[in-house]
Amino acid sequence: MTSTISHTTIDCHNAYELSQWWKPVLGYVDVEGDPNEPGDGECMIRDPETGHQLLFIEVPDQELPAKRIHFDLRPRERGRDEEVEWLLTYGATQVADHRGKYGPGSGWVIFADPEGNQFCILRSEGELAATAAP
Repeated sequence: MTSTISHTTIDCHNAYELSQWWKPVLGYVDVEGDPNEPGDGECMIRDPETGHQLLFIEVPDQELPAKRIHFDLRPRERGRDEEVEWLLTYGATQVADHRGKYGPGSGWVIFADPEGNQFCILRSEGELAATAAP
């Protein structure tokens, strides 16, 4: 049982400006149906060929964290909560739990690997599809 990288997340002070700067550098575009706008606190761009995504997230701190880039992972065969339990038994360290942040079934859990590198576990594609509007 494994996870797949959903997207790479970059902490920043201005998500919109940084996403706009990176688009021509990488040849990325806005996510269809979710255009980035000035003032957005989270801006996602994607590679139109591979689908790889970068998510720029504003952090309120004047000093940006030393670890500004991290993986957001989606479980392939399990749900988010089962993946969280497996990671705990595997030896990952739970840093923060944001499950339910936007209502029942939403959110993510932040972990650190053995060297302290952080990553997030999101809901699986199946869990997302089950809660999507018809």
